[in-house]
Amino acid sequence: MSDLSLRPRRLRRTPAIRRMVQEIQLSPADLIHPIFVHEGRDVTEIRTMPGVQRHTFESAVEQAQQAQALGIPAVILFGIPDHKDAGGSQAYAQEGVIQQATRAIKATAPDLAVIADTCLCEYTDHGHCGHLVQDAGQWTVDNDSSLELLARTAVSQADAGADLIAPSAMMDGQITAIRRALDAAGHAQVPVMSYAVKYASAYYGPFREAAGSAPSVGDRATYQMNPAGGYREALHEAALDAEQGADFLMVKPALAYLDVLRQLRDHFDLPLVAYNVSGEYSLVKAAAQAGYMDERRTVLETLGAMKRAGADTILTYHALDAARWMKEG
Repeated sequence: MSDLSLRPRRLRRTPAIRRMVQEIQLSPADLIHPIFVHEGRDVTEIRTMPGVQRHTFESAVEQAQQAQALGIPAVILFGIPDHKDAGGSQAYAQEGVIQQATRAIKATAPDLAVIADTCLCEYTDHGHCGHLVQDAGQWTVDNDSSLELLARTAVSQADAGADLIAPSAMMDGQITAIRRALDAAGHAQVPVMSYAVKYASAYYGPFREAAGSAPSVGDRATYQMNPAGGYREALHEAALDAEQGADFLMVKPALAYLDVLRQLRDHFDLPLVAYNVSGEYSLVKAAAQAGYMDERRTVLETLGAMKRAGADTILTYHALDAARWMKEG
């Protein structure tokens, strides 16, 4: 036999030893819990995302309190308004759905961080993230005129008490526009969590039903990133947002882009967020419900992979379940 004085299996022999030497430590403090809020009177199930609901203001508060009790430090709010129009006016309305939900949550859980998703796609009647125009016969979003709307939305969310602003529209210059608007409105201390690297991904399908944000014409490929783009585009986008004053950088989706997440970790010192998106969530849920996979083990392994790739924080629809499992050991 060869010399077996070196035996890595010694450090795997018992659960206690494995815990002593494991490098990846997950805790509820690593998570962000997303909440869909609508203006209806009833909590409604989302067909494409088993276990996730559209919440009323009252049930959104209950969700936030559950997250806080489990040790999750933050929630992110996605709003579904009753009224939509071409300019997405309910995104920045004083009594908009996110604004009302933010005030309700902060009144009962003031120590919980409320993150406001800052975009227009849930609020426009065409489902795009800004002013829709035609360019050479193709529908696209007009970048510069949309910046004003995003800035107005960010200020209204901060006015309502949002602790962080999370712009997700992928408009060029949106971080500069939002940072300047927040500072001018007296919100210089409100951080910006940038969806810096956001791909035009097939993994968003379940979310679009949940948020009612599917585009009615065209697609988002003219402003979200090409999934086949590579590292240079991702690093360029992240560098621009960092230069413009972003306080966090995000990669979305996370699971199919762990290599990109690692690249950002190696190049930037800002806090890094991994978005474990709706399609990734629904794939695991469907497989678990069919008996093909162990949901708990799969979810914790997936979140651990995101942490290992460099994420400081993970935005995931599994957050409440994952936090409970972590507390159970």
